[in-house]
Amino acid sequence: MTKAAVFTGASDALEIWDIDVAAPKAGEVKVRLAASGVCHSDLSILNGTIPMAPPMVLGHEGAGIVEEIGPGVTLVQPGDHVVISWVPQCGKCYCCDRGQPELCEAGAGTMMSGGMLDGTKRFSRNSTEIGQMAASGTFTEYTVIPEISAVKIDNDLPLDKMCLIGCGVLTGAGAAINTAQVGPGDTVAVIGCGGVGLNTIQGARIAGAERIIAVDMVASKLKLAEQFGATDTVNAANGDPVAAVQALTGTGPLGPRGVDYAFEVVGSSVTAEQAMSMTRRGGTMIMVGVGRVDDTLKDFSLFGELFMGAKTIKGSVYGSANVHRDVLRFAGLYRQGKLLLDELISKTIKLEEVNQAFADIQNGEVARSVILY
Repeated sequence: MTKAAVFTGASDALEIWDIDVAAPKAGEVKVRLAASGVCHSDLSILNGTIPMAPPMVLGHEGAGIVEEIGPGVTLVQPGDHVVISWVPQCGKCYCCDRGQPELCEAGAGTMMSGGMLDGTKRFSRNSTEIGQMAASGTFTEYTVIPEISAVKIDNDLPLDKMCLIGCGVLTGAGAAINTAQVGPGDTVAVIGCGGVGLNTIQGARIAGAERIIAVDMVASKLKLAEQFGATDTVNAANGDPVAAVQALTGTGPLGPRGVDYAFEVVGSSVTAEQAMSMTRRGGTMIMVGVGRVDDTLKDFSLFGELFMGAKTIKGSVYGSANVHRDVLRFAGLYRQGKLLLDELISKTIKLEEVNQAFADIQNGEVARSVILY
């Protein structure tokens, strides 16, 4: 038996259950969790933004120690320390072969099925099967994951910090470094300065951006954004954020310029349209936030923005990350003091406090809460 936080669909809170964890099958590993970040995407399942079928163990930003391996596993051994990838990446499918492992076809079905690569489940309670979020299910003391979701790291790296790389860092910093490929001298705006937004900011800083404009409605988040690399801040509660960003980026013969790259990290059509308006002619808007299924973009001018403006709209899934490369890459940047992880952790909590962590996200009070097991 292991303790887990389970989405039951019956309330607006997760329930703490004792559940059974099956042994890993071929190509799978059992992990004893050391830590798990509480991410906005977990909240998005709870509030219905991301439709998932209960019961399900949530959590997808975790790190731990390999406890047991199934037949045929070669990538890790018991005792190895690992970061968990919520997108299993096989390295062999159509998308992986074309440099888009974040869209791996082998792992794509796990997000919606709540199961493993073969569609079956490893969690249960009283003979009732329980799903796990994104073949991860890190809101539990023990989980079983595909071998290709386990990224081995050096044993001396702190697992309570490394867990953050598994989602927030790869999603945010990866959007700046991999998806947008921000470079030295570029100008950037980031709308939304929660955990992923802060990582987008520091990804842009690491990539050499000259000007990084943080946009949010919470003053404390904007203050934290400066610590992560923002050169300017715009409080959207105090007026039009588009005009404020344009005022910071200069005016040419055709009017206000805007930024080279605008990142939407909220998940709303309203802020997506603002990000598009903040983008200069020839610039790129990157959609990082998770929007509701029924939320659509409406207010784009095909002539003005896409034709005459030559603007690009890009989606960013998991920061376009190759996890077997980028987890180690970001761990190295942490060692060098270039990637801030300690500063991302607002609170360390027990599993039983996960619902308070969701409330803190909604209130804008935390960058990340981390569950310690």
